[in-house]
Amino acid sequence: MSAAKGRLVTSREDALRIAAAAKTVAVLGIKTESQASQPAYYVPEYLQGVGVKIIPVPVYYPEVKEILGEPVVRQLRAIKQQVDILDIFRRPQDLPQHLDDILAMDPRPACVWLQSGISHPEFEQQLAQAGIDVVPSRCLKVDRAAAGGRSAL
Repeated sequence: MSAAKGRLVTSREDALRIAAAAKTVAVLGIKTESQASQPAYYVPEYLQGVGVKIIPVPVYYPEVKEILGEPVVRQLRAIKQQVDILDIFRRPQDLPQHLDDILAMDPRPACVWLQSGISHPEFEQQLAQAGIDVVPSRCLKVDRAAAGGRSAL
C-alpha cells in the first residue's frame, strides 16, 4: 500500500476551506511585537484574534521566550501536538533548510502554507510526496478573513 499523498493546493476554494478550518497554526519565521508592522507579526496576531491557537517558531530573536503570549518553540520537531497549518514566513531560498525539521514533526502538519510571494517548487513537491498539503504564495490572513474570519465549520 502506498503512502498518503499530499497535494499542491491551487484553487481559491480549497485554500479558503483550509484557512477556515484551522484551529492550530505554527508560524515559522514569526516576528516579535517590535516588528508589529510586518506580516510575520500581524498575520499570526490576526489569527490569534479570531480564535486560532498560535505556536510561535521564530528563526531569529534568541532572547525571546514568548510571542503573542505563547511560549516560543525553537525547532518544529519539538511540537508534539497536531498542527493544522504550518505558516511559513521565510525567503524561498531558505525553505530547503527547514525540510528535515518539518518532516520530523510528529504528528506532521496537515498543511504547509507559504505566505504571499513565497514559492519553491522542489520544496513543495517534497512536502506533497510526504503526504502534506501545500498552499504556495497566498496570505493566510486574507484567506481566513475571506472565509468569514472565525471557523466556518
